[in-house]
Amino acid sequence: MNNYLWNTPEKLRALLCEIVSWESRTLTAGENEFAYKLKTMLQTLSYFKENPNQIELHDAGLGRNAVTALYKHPTATETVVLISHFDTVHTEEYGELEPFAFYPEELTKKLMEPKYKKDLPEAARIDLESGNYLFGRGTMDMKMGLALHMQLLEKACIEQWPINLILTAVPDEEVNSAGMRAAVVELVRLREQHGLTYKLFLNSEPSFSQGPSDINEYIYSGTIGKIMPAALFYGKETHVGEPLKGMTANYIASYMTQYMEWNPIFRETDLGESTPLPVSLQLKDLKMEYSTQTPYRAAALFNVFLMKRTASEVMEIFEHVAKEAMAACNMHYKEICERERVKGVGEVKVLRYETLLEHAVNKLGVEEVQCIKQKVLKNNAWDDREKSIRIVDQLMIRCQELTPATVLLYAPPYYPAINSSDNALIIKSIELMKETAKSFNIEIEQIHYFNGICDLSYVNYADDENDWGAFERNTPVWGDTYSIPFEAMTALKGPVLNVGPFGKDAHQKTERLHVDSAFKEMPVMIDTLIKSLI
Repeated sequence: MNNYLWNTPEKLRALLCEIVSWESRTLTAGENEFAYKLKTMLQTLSYFKENPNQIELHDAGLGRNAVTALYKHPTATETVVLISHFDTVHTEEYGELEPFAFYPEELTKKLMEPKYKKDLPEAARIDLESGNYLFGRGTMDMKMGLALHMQLLEKACIEQWPINLILTAVPDEEVNSAGMRAAVVELVRLREQHGLTYKLFLNSEPSFSQGPSDINEYIYSGTIGKIMPAALFYGKETHVGEPLKGMTANYIASYMTQYMEWNPIFRETDLGESTPLPVSLQLKDLKMEYSTQTPYRAAALFNVFLMKRTASEVMEIFEHVAKEAMAACNMHYKEICERERVKGVGEVKVLRYETLLEHAVNKLGVEEVQCIKQKVLKNNAWDDREKSIRIVDQLMIRCQELTPATVLLYAPPYYPAINSSDNALIIKSIELMKETAKSFNIEIEQIHYFNGICDLSYVNYADDENDWGAFERNTPVWGDTYSIPFEAMTALKGPVLNVGPFGKDAHQKTERLHVDSAFKEMPVMIDTLIKSLI
C-alpha cells in the first residue's frame, strides 16, 4: 500500500512550512544547502528509491545547484516540465520579527499580537484577522509553487500517470537566474537522453493582486521580458576652482536620465497589455573617495520591459535616445562656453561598447585588453553589473582620445519575453482552468504577460534573426561571468503557462499566501490541468 506524504491540505501546509524553514536567501549558504535538502526529501518517495539516478543536481555556480527530478512512465514520451525557484529575497525589513520570517505559523501568530498588528497596513491587518492568510518570506514567492509541484510529482509516481513530469527547482531567480540558465542545458540533455517530447512548461509563480483590494485570481500565458541598457559617461577632469576646464560626467548623465526616464518610445503594447515605462535603477559617479577633483566618470542602469522587441531593437532605440540626449547636452554646453568665452572640451560622442572594444583592441592589442578585463573580473566585491561598468571604465581610461563620450552597453540580467496565448493547447487549458475554478466559486482571469518576471523567459525562445547577438556584443562580462544559452533555449520548444496560488505583497514584510487558494484550490486546478494532457 502506498502512503501519500503530501496529499491533503494539512500535509501540504506542513510541507510548505518545512521548505520555507529551509531559509534560502539569494547568495547565502541557505540557498546553497537547499538543493541538497530538497533532493533528500524527494528521495523518500518510493519511485525515487527505485530510480535514484533520476534526481540530479546541476551546478549553477557559487556553490548553488538546480534540481531536476524525472518521473518517467514506461510508455510515455510526452512530458510536462514543472518550473519553480527556491531562492528568496532578504529579510531585514522584518526588524525584530526577522527570526520568525521563515516560520509561517509562528510569524502569523506573532503578528496577531497588538504591538505588531497595529503597525501593519490596513489591508494586511484585515487579511491577518480573516485567518485566510499565512505570512512569511517565501510563502508566496514562491515556495508554495514548489510544494504544489512536489505534491503533483508524488501523485504521478504513486498513481503511475501515463505522462512524464520533470520537477525543475532552481536557485538565483531573484538576481540573475543562474539556476534556470543552467537548467536549460540540462533539460535539453534530458530530452535527448530519455527520448522525451516537451508538451508544456508549467510555472507556478503566484497570482499577484493588481491592487490592495483586488481578490481576483489570474493565470498567465506568457511572461514579460526585461533588459538593462546601461551607459558610462566619460567627461574631462578638472579642479573645482576651474570648472570650465573640464566637464563633469554628472552633467552628461543628467541629460541621459531625463531622456530615458518614463520615455514612451520604449513602451510596447500587445494583446491589450502594455509594458511599464523605463526608469533608472542606478545613477552614480565612479569616484571612490571625496576630493576637489570633479567627477569625470559616471554610470547609469536603466530598466526596460519587453514584449516583442529583441535586444538588437532595444539597442537601436537606446542609441537613438542617447544621441538625442547628447545633442541637447552639447547644445546647452556650447551656449555655456559661448557665454563664458571659453573653448570647451568638445562635443560628447555616443558609441556602443562593441565599438569601444574594437578601438581598444586595435590600440592596445588583444592581450592587453584581456588583461584589463580580467583584473576587473577578479574583484569579487563587484557583481556583474558593477563589473560591466568597470570594464568599460578601464577601457575608456586607456582610450581617452574618444572622450568626452557616452558609451552604451548592456548589463545583466536579460529576460526575453515569452508568450503562448495563441497556442491551441494553452487556449484549451485556460478554459479548463476557468471552468475548474468555478467549482470553488472563484473567477480566474487570463493575463498574457506575467509582470513579475520569471524563469519561463528561458524556454520556447524564438529569434530567427539571431538578434540576441547585439546583447552578446555589448555585454562586457559576456562569456566570463554571465552568459545565456540561447541555442539551448531555442531547442526547448513547447508552450508556457503559469498557474499558481493567490497571494499578496511579494518582497515585503507583509508577504502572505491565501490559504484556501494554496491548499485547496490550486492542488485541484493543477491536477486537473495535467490529467487533461494525458
